[in-house]
Amino acid sequence: NDSKAKNDLLADVCLAAKYEGETLTRYHPQYQTKYNDSQICTVLARSFADIGDIVRGRDLYLGKKKKNQNGKETEREKLEENLQKIFGNIYNELTSSRNGKNGEEAKNYYAKEKDPDFLKLREHWWTANRHTVWEAITCSKELNNSSYFRATCSDGGDSTSPSVARNKCRCDGANAGKAGGNVNIVPTYFDYVPQYLRWFEEWAED
Repeated sequence: NDSKAKNDLLADVCLAAKYEGETLTRYHPQYQTKYNDSQICTVLARSFADIGDIVRGRDLYLGKKKKNQNGKETEREKLEENLQKIFGNIYNELTSSRNGKNGEEAKNYYAKEKDPDFLKLREHWWTANRHTVWEAITCSKELNNSSYFRATCSDGGDSTSPSVARNKCRCDGANAGKAGGNVNIVPTYFDYVPQYLRWFEEWAED
């Protein structure tokens, strides 16, 4: 059902994020020997944003359409097809007649015939779950006392005096951003910056 499909997807994405975060955290000291100004929270934020692009169907790196040696689909293509199938299942449950008026409203809002890749639904799923994915990618104990490079956490609801995420690259629950621009525990907006611009910035640093 809709709930199961959404929960299974969230579990899979968080598991991938957890593994990615642990791997990046483990090897970051080696990376710092060459780029000593590199900060682990920034590295994780970029990877987090890449995960968001994949989930939302925005990832620019699709690889070659077919592997030249055997003509088979790339792993990236298989992933995108699987994501479309999963969001198709979520869409079908959201728009089911069992949901009555809500189902009809969802059908009109997401308009499958105009958005066959479910990009709007995927965007909304990411918005609703990005804080959980950030928890997963920053779960390593090695991130204790790790700070994000920019002050983005709201202090006591006062958006004019933001603070820095100082523990595990997370904003404190008490310092979550306001609704609308809410970062919750997530201190980064990299996932809302176009991927090619993030790449340019990263390449410039390298």
